[in-house]
Amino acid sequence: MKSTYDVIVLGTGGVGSAALYHLAARGLRVAGLDQFPPAHGLGSSHGQSRIIRKAYFEHPDYVPLLERAYFLWDELGRRAGRTDLFERTGLIQIGPKDGVVIPGVLESAARHGLRLETLTSEEAGARFPQYRVPEGCAVVYESDAGLLRVEDCVLAYLNAAQAAGAELRTGVTVHRWRSLAGGVEVETSAGVFGAGAVVIAAGSWAPQLLGELGIPLEVRRKPLFWLKSNSRAHHIGRACPCFFYERPEGQFYGFPEMESGGGVKVACHTGGEVITDPATVDRRLDESDLAGVRQFTREWFPEVGAELLRHETCLYTMSPDEHFIVDRHPGHPQVAFAAGLSGHGFKFASVLGEILSDLIVDGGTALPAEFLGVNRFG
Repeated sequence: MKSTYDVIVLGTGGVGSAALYHLAARGLRVAGLDQFPPAHGLGSSHGQSRIIRKAYFEHPDYVPLLERAYFLWDELGRRAGRTDLFERTGLIQIGPKDGVVIPGVLESAARHGLRLETLTSEEAGARFPQYRVPEGCAVVYESDAGLLRVEDCVLAYLNAAQAAGAELRTGVTVHRWRSLAGGVEVETSAGVFGAGAVVIAAGSWAPQLLGELGIPLEVRRKPLFWLKSNSRAHHIGRACPCFFYERPEGQFYGFPEMESGGGVKVACHTGGEVITDPATVDRRLDESDLAGVRQFTREWFPEVGAELLRHETCLYTMSPDEHFIVDRHPGHPQVAFAAGLSGHGFKFASVLGEILSDLIVDGGTALPAEFLGVNRFG
């Protein structure tokens, strides 16, 4: 017998878990389908931590969405009884004055009245001796930035969704979906599911489910590394901020050590190997990737050694312009989706889940997300 719901959510990672909660909180009968267990490490919503920041160098139009995301993350923490889902560690950003990052940060801050501190190299070195500043670079510090504990955030949203009445069905592989009169039918490894509407938040599996849109979504393999710290100065309890560097060899980001002996997490945001199938990505250690990160830390982090403690593999799903695509399907208005988050989407998961709920229930959203619409691709 076919299971029937008001809404089915395909994918229960960062955005999908938030959408599942927001839909259930509005009283709808919803089910979340995922081929993997909750908060798994095979997609794009894992790896211990994600940076969250408001002075958004990618584009000032994201800032109002971040204001709402901050509110929703704080709300989730209160609901979960956690004060550490979102930790305001601060963020130091370092790069050329005429580069991409620093001018973009300053523009967003100026347009939206955000509080930032600009530091000289000497001031940054005295305040944050963990990090060296390359010659000729500018430094900005955003005190309201910080990190999200990524797996814990996903689990908190899934728990809240289930408490509001949502069903979570894992171990279910989605084969395809199709529109029917008055709804949608989803064919899966666990049978056929029917619903009045569907939300697609499938991360790196979205290209397979949204292929008829004709938008090229490129999936990239992105390694994450934890290197041993030789100083307690890198510990989260020592007022150590997250970091983001723009260098000629790439953009590097990372986090303070989150538990004693856990290491400093470092990764390169730019580049990445293009893959054709997220189910078969090679997750083994690539020494060339590690060498690039070690070279970066050797130059600019005097208290971080070369010893690798662990590594993981994340997946970026890149849109053609590297901005999100969040909208209703132009040919099927009962289908809403978020795709192409391009490696900077998790911090928005809370508000994107709310937007997807609005699109399904109200047919639109009052949040300023028009710039993320699918129509920009014609």
